[in-house]
Amino acid sequence: MHIPDGFLDTKTWVTTVGVSAIFLSYGISRLKREFDYRKVPLMGVVAAFIFAAQMINFPVAGGTSGHLIGALLAAVLAGPLEAMVIMSTILIVQCFVFMDGGVTALGANILNMALIATWVGYYVYRLLDRKNALQPWALFLGSWVSVVAAAVAASIELAVSGTIPLSVVLPAMLFWHLLIGVGEGAITLLVVSYVKKTRPEILFGEG
Repeated sequence: MHIPDGFLDTKTWVTTVGVSAIFLSYGISRLKREFDYRKVPLMGVVAAFIFAAQMINFPVAGGTSGHLIGALLAAVLAGPLEAMVIMSTILIVQCFVFMDGGVTALGANILNMALIATWVGYYVYRLLDRKNALQPWALFLGSWVSVVAAAVAASIELAVSGTIPLSVVLPAMLFWHLLIGVGEGAITLLVVSYVKKTRPEILFGEG
């Protein structure tokens, strides 16, 4: 999923940097007003888990890669705004420390995995689970959709940049991420079910 340097043209990476900066700034400003500092240890644990899970990746057509994302897992555990910050922090560290994802593509990677995956997955989950009762099928489908939505966004960015035709990159990305989404849904379900059973008070909205 991480797009490297040189795969996006100037108009695309500048646009994605701008869009990501606007939404991330808005999210951080809201968190400054609403943040519960008791969540800091939880956010650290969630970030470490997702960071490790994302290190297991493999090449996908178009120069990008396939791996778990963890956006809905972070949103359900810590909250969607907190998840957006967690995912962005992971992507920034991966970019500048581990060279995973390009510097010029950082805005696109944040847009795809920290913003689109988080909010699309969270709203699908909430739409299916209006009582916020952590229904297994809502958690699974929300996670699955979050992965697919991020893959579609990355495919469009690569195609708009002229790197690879959409007719080539979209089927390749969808093929792998439809499968990865199943794994992501299963992991999200397992982790959230375990936390619900052992420490339900730390779940978002349950404290």
